[in-house]
Amino acid sequence: MNEELLALCKRAKSAAPTLSVMSTGEKNRALRLISEGLERDKESIFAANAADVEAARQSGTPAAMLDRLTLTPARLESCRQGIAEVIALPDPVGRIESGIYRDNGLKIIKNRVPLGVVGVIYEARPNVTVDVAALCFKSGNVCILRGGKEALGSNKALTDSIRKSLSEGGFSPDYVQLIESTDRAVTNEFMAMRGYVDVLIPRGGAGLIQAVVENAKVPVIETGAGICHVYVDEGADLEQAAVVVDNAKTSRPSVCNAADCLLVHRSVADEFLPVVKARLDAHHVQLRCCPEALKILSGQEGVVAAGPDDFDTEFLDYILAVKVVDSMQEAMEHIALHGTGHSEAIMTRDMNRAELFLRGVDAAAVYVNASTRFTDGGVFGLGAEIGISTQKLHARGPMGLEELTTIKYTVYGNGQVR
Repeated sequence: MNEELLALCKRAKSAAPTLSVMSTGEKNRALRLISEGLERDKESIFAANAADVEAARQSGTPAAMLDRLTLTPARLESCRQGIAEVIALPDPVGRIESGIYRDNGLKIIKNRVPLGVVGVIYEARPNVTVDVAALCFKSGNVCILRGGKEALGSNKALTDSIRKSLSEGGFSPDYVQLIESTDRAVTNEFMAMRGYVDVLIPRGGAGLIQAVVENAKVPVIETGAGICHVYVDEGADLEQAAVVVDNAKTSRPSVCNAADCLLVHRSVADEFLPVVKARLDAHHVQLRCCPEALKILSGQEGVVAAGPDDFDTEFLDYILAVKVVDSMQEAMEHIALHGTGHSEAIMTRDMNRAELFLRGVDAAAVYVNASTRFTDGGVFGLGAEIGISTQKLHARGPMGLEELTTIKYTVYGNGQVR
């Protein structure tokens, strides 16, 4: 057992009871201090991030991954805005969900309580450090962070700032902790910390999530690798559809809610595919096409035949798989077979068909005539998110404050026995 990890987890466990009963006012005061501290420490944060980005660039990291790693002034300000939004949100802790009186006089109250100690394992996205800390703190949870090695300097600078702000405000810095070791063996031990860590949340690509699910002994909430689809139905507004597909693919291809597959009804494929390709060409998107789509776009630059794994790949890059389908039913069957339950969209003018798609597609978020890029905690009014859950138990979709709580029954009696 790694002694440093064990000591860290013990500190987290010891800190959890006091945070779980902290008042909303005190939690909000601490969050304001954290936000002010990020502004205070921004030069050291940017310096650490620049070093991480340069090291990643020197090692040949793809451009889309560098984008995820880069912490710009606008993104740091967005983190601070996320904290402000979390402060403004209602505190779910202590909220009474229901209550009943039994015939024997017992009063049974169902209310919300924190999960306890939340471990989050994530890849090279430093903004996640701030989002997780803010959401966990407001929901009364101690958090233990284990970020990707590529962002270690950035994550340490951010966590140091957060812990300093907590300490200066009279709060325990152990409410937010970072595992600095990049040793995989330490990560595996962390995933086995039953009794210290109450739940693990992996946030990243399919490989990371699968590794956590397969190796963890602590309960896991899976968050989303996103193989997201946009289906262009017969009779869709093709110009509108082209705009939506462009946004879903190119506005930020390195994130989980970006589109990875375009499905097009055969009746509009000849007209639509050249239109959407013209828009995607501005970003040099490579189209990996089924035989029919390849025939329509044959000879054009950036068009290649789809390989056997392309419809099961979260590209996180300027790459889009394309398939022509005979019907909406075929599109839905394709999504069921290849999707990850994250976000799916249909472009159509027919609201009856839209409703069929909404009911028939099994995903955390399903859209009609809108980009999959909206699947986000901030956009959904959650302030920020700890991840997009693609499983069906406990939480599904963007996970905010409420999803970081569970239920406790409190029972009031007057000497009743059974």
